[in-house]
Amino acid sequence: MSVIVRFAPSPTGLIHVGNVRTALMNWLYAHAHGGQFMLRLDDTDVARSTQAFADGIKKDLAWLGLAHDLSARQSDRFDDYERAVQSLKSSGRLYPCYETGEELDLKRKLQRTRGLPPVYDRAALELSDAERASLEAEGGAPHWRFKLSGNPVRWTDLIRGEVTIETSNVSDPILIRQDGSFLYTLPSVVDDIDFSISHIIRGEDHVTNSAAQIEIFESLGAAPPSFGHHPLLTGAGGEALSKRLGSLSIESMREEGIEPMALNSFLAKLGTSDPIEPRQKLEDLINEFNLAKLNRAPAKFDPQDLKSLNAKLLHEVSFDEVADKLKELGVDGGAAFWDAARTNIEQIADVKEWWTIVSGEINPVIEDAAWAAKAAELLPQGDFDDQTWGAWTTAIKESTGAKGRHLFMPLRLALTGRSHGPEMAKMLPLIGREKAHARLMGSTI
Repeated sequence: MSVIVRFAPSPTGLIHVGNVRTALMNWLYAHAHGGQFMLRLDDTDVARSTQAFADGIKKDLAWLGLAHDLSARQSDRFDDYERAVQSLKSSGRLYPCYETGEELDLKRKLQRTRGLPPVYDRAALELSDAERASLEAEGGAPHWRFKLSGNPVRWTDLIRGEVTIETSNVSDPILIRQDGSFLYTLPSVVDDIDFSISHIIRGEDHVTNSAAQIEIFESLGAAPPSFGHHPLLTGAGGEALSKRLGSLSIESMREEGIEPMALNSFLAKLGTSDPIEPRQKLEDLINEFNLAKLNRAPAKFDPQDLKSLNAKLLHEVSFDEVADKLKELGVDGGAAFWDAARTNIEQIADVKEWWTIVSGEINPVIEDAAWAAKAAELLPQGDFDDQTWGAWTTAIKESTGAKGRHLFMPLRLALTGRSHGPEMAKMLPLIGREKAHARLMGSTI
């Protein structure tokens, strides 16, 4: 079987880490099996869907490197859905219902008080043609439900294993609203049939939906795809993720300086048996991907853990991989500077601070002017290299008797104005003799 998977977001808001985790699983599964990844915009909610959100979704996926092989928009396919509607009506599986929302709420409340599950009672099936005509003459527009078989629906889930849903305990799903607009369920099935989707990988909140959709597939004469339902991602406090959580949107993470491969690495490993470690390329994640590694419990997304992984990834990145970004930031220190600075940053923009220390003006901290002047006097002549720091500090130690923290901290404070930072053996050649001497003498250059 040719593997074709899909990611089907609604362009009604910014996508967040929970959405992208599903997209990433699908993308990795497709590439691990030599298949194709489809981006399908589920924009049947015309009132809330916008082009701006659709463009934002594409931008976020492109930033992460999750290129799609196929694409479609549901708003272009209403004729296809109407044909499916006629087929289901002809077979008696799609029937009109006239209850209002208030009437349905009342029915559910009564069922609960009697200790019964709040399942739709199919009262609409008992209406005669004359009764339906009378309701419509009074202005009642029907919504349309799919008639479930009442039989158990079984499948072998790619993640959960053997799953059985008793459709007798489930309400017949509404496929078409009173205003004639489609809910998610039917267009999704029609698209999956028409685009030959082989595997559907999505959150476990869709398990019951999948049972209804399997019956719709079969009613339309199609074999259902394979299903895999992964545990949901929650916030650090266990709360459900939502488009309303703007701080967890992909757009906000990009703006905060999170690297795309840090986010890919984090989401690919979160909730699995693998350790969460940075990977520099998507190919590495493809080779390590396996749905069998997913745990059954929800995984918690902690932004602080992501930031730590982001820093770890940057600490391992080569100069060639960040050269263009450094240029955009106005940093022109070359490989030697990146080698010195990278272990002291959490995001790429942090290098600007260390570049200023190397090439700009600082406020040196001089605790003992006479001692600092002696250190300046002992600076080696000529060009500095990675051996200069050791030779210089040895000379200062022999001349002044200072050692340990009393030797190294005053030099760091005078040369960088900071009490922490990159290795001074790497920083000193970048600062150079002239600046080092001036700073030890109290100058800001």
